[in-house]
Amino acid sequence: MLVGYRDADGLDLFGPAEVFAEAGRRLEAPVYELVVSAVGGGRVTLTSGLSVAATDLSSIRPQPDDIVIVAGGSDEAIDAAGSNRVLIAWLTRAARTVSRMASVCDGAFVLASAGLLDGKRAATHWYSCERLARLHPKVHVDREAIFVHDGRIWTAAGVSTGIDMALAMVEEDHGRKVADAVAAHLVLFARRPGFQSQFSEELVAQTLASDPLGPVITWMRSNLRAPLDVPTVAHRAGMAVRTFHRSCLQALDLTPAKLVEKLRVEHARSLLTTTRLGTKVIAARSGFGTAPRMTQAFLRALGVTPGAYRLMFSRHSTAPSGSAKVEPRR
Repeated sequence: MLVGYRDADGLDLFGPAEVFAEAGRRLEAPVYELVVSAVGGGRVTLTSGLSVAATDLSSIRPQPDDIVIVAGGSDEAIDAAGSNRVLIAWLTRAARTVSRMASVCDGAFVLASAGLLDGKRAATHWYSCERLARLHPKVHVDREAIFVHDGRIWTAAGVSTGIDMALAMVEEDHGRKVADAVAAHLVLFARRPGFQSQFSEELVAQTLASDPLGPVITWMRSNLRAPLDVPTVAHRAGMAVRTFHRSCLQALDLTPAKLVEKLRVEHARSLLTTTRLGTKVIAARSGFGTAPRMTQAFLRALGVTPGAYRLMFSRHSTAPSGSAKVEPRR
């Protein structure tokens, strides 16, 4: 069941919907019944301007096998949804019955408003992590993962990550082979595990190409072995330390030290998956110095060790598909 409202994000609804629909086609069985719902029902206009026909949420009685996914949307729409008593009451009741209660992107704010994320790990769009943590301090916001499931509660970080979350649900229900077939049909470049970081080295570079931080980010990527302490990097950026710190927080929601670690982890991930270099060599080339320091950084950023990451994603890995299941640290 997909829960929307006026100015919900269409991809938050349609991405998971296509995953579940394709799983049914692959299995040649009606394993998922798709229902778009909203308070009051009728035509619901989405952020794109397109509209979708929705079933009145109040007419739906949750069942034990149901999956409920709440979409994200514009800030105003999220605030309105989070204060809608009918919606919050329905979600609260449904959470006691359904097999999974989930959100995509800022839909996490709606679940949090219903108290469903209290004491739980949860993901939302990187841009909204601080706001979610501030408004709902009982929620353990995971600022890294693209999706999280804590018991029956699932939360996806933002927009396209709802597809990754839905694929993980399909895998849990019907196995990896079916989930991989669905991903291939949707022409996904790769299936992303939940603990994969929302940030990538390439995305940071693209985002900052015309930003004042762009040149220093480029320099950092080329000098990861150097002692990239904050004063040195700030001087390279032509900024005072406090100004550089503030600029990193505003542009990336990261401290300078965290940015350095992310760039080093991204470089190490690339080497792990594209070369046969040993972890000691990769740690040195990525600027960690030692393999144990790199391992600690991987655990902080991804929840797995470098060895486990290589096993899962290396193109040179000889381990048979599905031969090992590595769970991220919780």
